[in-house]
Amino acid sequence: MNDLHDQARHLLKQLEAHRLMIATAESCTGGMIAATLTEIAGSSAVVDRGFVTYSNGAKTEMLGVPAALINEHGAVSEPVARAMAEGALARAGADICVSVTGVAGPSGGSAEKPVGTVHFGCARRGQATVHSHRLFDGMDRSEVRQASVLHAFELVEKIL
Repeated sequence: MNDLHDQARHLLKQLEAHRLMIATAESCTGGMIAATLTEIAGSSAVVDRGFVTYSNGAKTEMLGVPAALINEHGAVSEPVARAMAEGALARAGADICVSVTGVAGPSGGSAEKPVGTVHFGCARRGQATVHSHRLFDGMDRSEVRQASVLHAFELVEKIL
């Protein structure tokens, strides 16, 4: 966890230096990205809000992800991760949004999307949305979620 907190502090400093506000749209991490950021004193200067959209219905209702997109590609997919980030950005007072959707396990995986499959989206006003995909193979549920938080931080830093 110390690595996560160190990375969170670093990301918050970067966001503050760029004068950017961040929002999160989280599924498999259940709010861990926002929680890790807001554990740091002073984070309110750059953290706008977090959307926890664990169910498909929440993704549609809160973020505007089309149900047809989820039905066609599945909730754990590049198109849905992108739509989550873009939907959150459209609804938040933030400049940048990171999204995460995946299969943390231990069940729920398939041959096409095994446990540990996670898709990320990162949307920034005025820029094209970025996607990233990771397979956190051989990790338990907690490890997949923590690795996803860390990767989300790294993805945001890349597009700063």
